[in-house]
Amino acid sequence: MRTIAVISQKGGVGKSTVAVHLAVAGTLAGFRTALVDLDPQATARKWGDKRQASEPEVVGDHAERLPQLADAARANGADLLVIDTAPNADRASLAAARAADLILIPCRPAAFDLEAIEATRDLATIAKRPAWVVLSSAPTRSAIVEEARRGLEGQGAQVAPQVIHQRVAYSYAVIDGRTASEYEPDGKAAEEVAALFAWARVQVGLPAGVQADKKTRGRV
Repeated sequence: MRTIAVISQKGGVGKSTVAVHLAVAGTLAGFRTALVDLDPQATARKWGDKRQASEPEVVGDHAERLPQLADAARANGADLLVIDTAPNADRASLAAARAADLILIPCRPAAFDLEAIEATRDLATIAKRPAWVVLSSAPTRSAIVEEARRGLEGQGAQVAPQVIHQRVAYSYAVIDGRTASEYEPDGKAAEEVAALFAWARVQVGLPAGVQADKKTRGRV
């Protein structure tokens, strides 16, 4: 089982959006996927409550329960575990970081957000896990995105090649527990998510070639 933790000390950067979209992308790619929501605001869990499909399974719990949740997912055959965390660089986020094979740090291309990622990068350093910034909620056709990328890389941060832009499909899809990939499969948002997942899959070492129509083997 591979684990991706989505961590940011700043709220409003699209953390839960990235988490739920990656989890569904994993499911659509044929991987048995579970999503753990450690955020007390329970955004991902509430999204899961509205979802009609049985996978990915979404579980909301306290950070102290993460080892048990990960063990249960692994025992039930999960290929991928995605962890959504609270907007704090605290012990709970550190636990998620240590459990992860890959840490993704969503960040809007804005000055205050760029400055706020240092604490999360420090967590990744403490946890000794690879961390990449994902530029999210980004305006389309704006030079600020590449400026932010160059600024982050100049500070030594690794920045994912894919960008999550401000698109209405992300907002509309989650209303009834879907993602942009399901709401508008041929849209730009779906393309972005597919590209981000394809890249993340390689980073964590998930195999290629899993059939998208792979039969569900029960809930994780």
